Amino acid sequence: MTVELPIKKISDYNVVAKEEVDELLEISKELKGLKVVHVNATSYGGGVAELLYTLVPLMNDLGLNATWEVLEAPNEFFNVTKKLHNAFQGANISLSDDELDLFEEVNKFNSNKLNLDGDVIIIHDPQPFYIPLFKDGKFIWRCHIDTSNPNFDIWNKVTFKAASKYSKALFHLNEYIQEPFKEIAVEFPPSIDPLSDKNKKLPSEVLTEIASKYNIDLNRPIITVVARFDPWKDLKSAIDVYRILKEKVDLQLLIVSAMAKDDPEGWILFEDILRYAGVDPDIHFLTDLKGVGHLEVNAFQTISTIGLHTATKEGFGLVISEMLWKQNPVVARPVGGVKVQIIDGFNGYLRNDIMELSDAVYELIQDENLRNQFGKNAKKLVKEKFLTTSHLKRYLKIIKEVIH
Repeated sequence: MTVELPIKKISDYNVVAKEEVDELLEISKELKGLKVVHVNATSYGGGVAELLYTLVPLMNDLGLNATWEVLEAPNEFFNVTKKLHNAFQGANISLSDDELDLFEEVNKFNSNKLNLDGDVIIIHDPQPFYIPLFKDGKFIWRCHIDTSNPNFDIWNKVTFKAASKYSKALFHLNEYIQEPFKEIAVEFPPSIDPLSDKNKKLPSEVLTEIASKYNIDLNRPIITVVARFDPWKDLKSAIDVYRILKEKVDLQLLIVSAMAKDDPEGWILFEDILRYAGVDPDIHFLTDLKGVGHLEVNAFQTISTIGLHTATKEGFGLVISEMLWKQNPVVARPVGGVKVQIIDGFNGYLRNDIMELSDAVYELIQDENLRNQFGKNAKKLVKEKFLTTSHLKRYLKIIKEVIH
């Protein structure tokens, strides 16, 4: 399925990153008319879809011919790819021959079904990984997950079969790079779009209206977690941190999420987390099931006192950069891409266990001056390293390398 794209203008980004916009205009001169096809598993829910809704239209505005294709697959396929995702992140699970056969069959079907005629085809994450086995072309694999310590039985079985079909493999961090990709791998952090509904500056009346709609009290501290219902996000720990703090501070916990189409496991975990939270009017579950979209997520992050991220594995965690962009410090576990977004003692704190996390949050709640200083540092770091313009520049340079 070809995704319908919004129109975005690179010139609009002059307000946040003029030098990089000028550089993008220069680099793209050699790539005019080049056909670039992105392929992933879903057009909504999750960070990959959000990235593509910005990057693909901007590639078009720069003169490339960029399109975005989404896999067509039964639910059984996504059950398999969720297992594959977890295995790539290190889970001790197994995949049957029948499951691997289904994975291959769906990729073969999509290699013929989707419009993949392009000069460069960028495959996102494991779900469409086998498409190059059935389609000729110049392929790039863009891995968005933490593969620092994969389940090597499954990793080797899957990746070695198709790795030779790829010209480049892009990973968030160098520590995620494994064989058979070491010769073609590039460190490639993602980005947030500062002009999107999720990150643009909102008027105070909009913030007040959204807070009121979802019964959030702006006069009490707000701790916010933005994460999918995924075992690696460890949302029970976030609730534990809140409960420890609740004994000392009258605060609220916002758990903000979207139910992704390619994550059937998420529904089971959602129900489990709801039961764990119990009946507490100060724990707010805010999902697309309640009408939460990008504008609402923006508002929840903006009105937050502090961001909290309890994931035990994290590919990158762009929700952290989103929170930092709103000048809010974040307390998180030092995993994956979190470690390059949060500098301990500068724009937040990196802590491991529940008590350490709660102590760090408590310190920031109590010290407004420290919180404000961390907030200023937070926005500065994101502006320098994790905005759309930087990400787009990395893509154009890689595409140029692949076609030459």
